[in-house]
Amino acid sequence: MTIKEKQDRIIREFQALSDWQERYKYIIKTGQKLSPLEDEHKIEENLVRGCQSQVWLTTELDEGKVIFRADSDAAITKGLVALMVNFYSGEEPDTILATNPEFIKKIGMQEHLSPTRSNGLASMIKQMKIYAMAYKAKLANQA
Repeated sequence: MTIKEKQDRIIREFQALSDWQERYKYIIKTGQKLSPLEDEHKIEENLVRGCQSQVWLTTELDEGKVIFRADSDAAITKGLVALMVNFYSGEEPDTILATNPEFIKKIGMQEHLSPTRSNGLASMIKQMKIYAMAYKAKLANQA
């Protein structure tokens, strides 16, 4: 599935839900499906700065694709990071850098998140793009 198809699928899934109460439940369920990080990954250097809740983000490069793993100590925040992991994981660094999560605006998520959660979500996206940029540089040095 291309990243555009992932984006379109997320928009369709949210539009199928009747109201924001249902959408919050969906976000929480998405977080519950995220495989928890092992304790050895829940360390200071993996914390996403700018999140009110604790969010740990790890990554690896597998055959040119960035694989993200994440966890959080808060249900909605874990759901938000799960959405982003599902969106960006498995993509090449260039694709991550070139693609913004437009679904956030299109489903009206920003209007329904508290300012601190909105800032946290922006911090997650920024951190994922920083990892992608680092992997892009690493791949360029290997070429």
